[in-house]
Amino acid sequence: MLVLSRKKEESIIIDGKIEVKIIRVDGDTVKVGIQAPADVPIHRREIYQQIQESNRESVVADRSRIPKLLPHKNEAVPAESA
Repeated sequence: MLVLSRKKEESIIIDGKIEVKIIRVDGDTVKVGIQAPADVPIHRREIYQQIQESNRESVVADRSRIPKLLPHKNEAVPAESA
């Protein structure tokens, strides 16, 4: 992890595309501004973790509720391999 000290109105640049700027410091709270291309998702860590957990739950959801696809009535049913 890279640790940098920045003062109000100072910023860092990431990969030449993302700027992280210190907007305001109030006691132990720091306001940060992030300027990035529209295709770069930016989330607070707790929101990102919720998204990841929701994605994991979606993958392991009860698959019995997903209907099985049946071949069209004019198509041959593939033979089961022995």
